Amino acid sequence: MSRAQTDPLRLAVLISGSGRTLKNFIDLAAEGNLPVDIRLVVSNTEKASGLQHAKTAGISTQVFPRDAYDSDNAFGAAVFDACRAAEVDYVAMAGFLKLVPVPEDFAGRVLNIHPSLIPAFCGTGMYGHHVHQAVLDHGAKITGCTVHFVDGQYDHGPIIWQQPVPVFDDDSADSLAARVFETELEAYPHVLKLLAAGKIKLNGRQVTISTRSSTRS
Repeated sequence: MSRAQTDPLRLAVLISGSGRTLKNFIDLAAEGNLPVDIRLVVSNTEKASGLQHAKTAGISTQVFPRDAYDSDNAFGAAVFDACRAAEVDYVAMAGFLKLVPVPEDFAGRVLNIHPSLIPAFCGTGMYGHHVHQAVLDHGAKITGCTVHFVDGQYDHGPIIWQQPVPVFDDDSADSLAARVFETELEAYPHVLKLLAAGKIKLNGRQVTISTRSSTRS
């Protein structure tokens, strides 16, 4: 699809919990500081409190419980059918904890943010405080967040952007999580702005960020 650079990025956001990242997107867009049009918010559970952020902002929501589907493929098909119907340019996972196979027409159009510097401290079971506790247990001195394209494996797709965060000697998983999340609030919108400006190109596993704008396609 071709989109003019002046048009906001049409976005679906996938959540499983509190929707703090979604709320950040909504607030920045309302302030005119993020060129996105959030068309749809999808969750795998009705218990996701973040759904209320979408409803308050007048954004359509849909819930697809994973246990209602007999396979990852069937679950993913339902999620991406909804994204197609919403005519989105990109899908942003924001604390979405279920695996969804990415269909061919959405390859290179699904993003995720992970609270470590991939490929460290990532993969199956590595989410939320599990990540930060693993960083502390390992004795790492630097962690951070990673925005990446999504493929068929957890935390495996091509890396778009990474920002480091120091680990302090007196950190707990809670204090480290809070500091990493503050960085996530900057990193994810930064990547969405680059996409909206047509500055990100994907070639295999290599992501390049151009200093020149180009029409999104």
